[in-house]
Amino acid sequence: MAINKDINYQTYISAPELAKLMGVSRITIFKKIKAGKIHAQKVGRNYIIPAEEIAIAVGELVSPKKKEEIEKVVKRAVKEYREAFQLLGRE
Repeated sequence: MAINKDINYQTYISAPELAKLMGVSRITIFKKIKAGKIHAQKVGRNYIIPAEEIAIAVGELVSPKKKEEIEKVVKRAVKEYREAFQLLGRE
């Protein structure tokens, strides 16, 4: 049996799996899907979420306080390791 190489295969995750990964309830994920904040496809009674949407979902569910903490850590790392990052970027 030959495999059609023109088909774009994509990885999906179920809504409950995403909830478990993120440490939130399934209801939270379903609400984000219904609000259009997480793009998903309905398959039967379930929703499946493309892998690239996971990063977007994480951004939606991270609290503003946590986002602020992340920004501080990134700024500090850039300040302390700017030269190393620049050298790595050239490789």
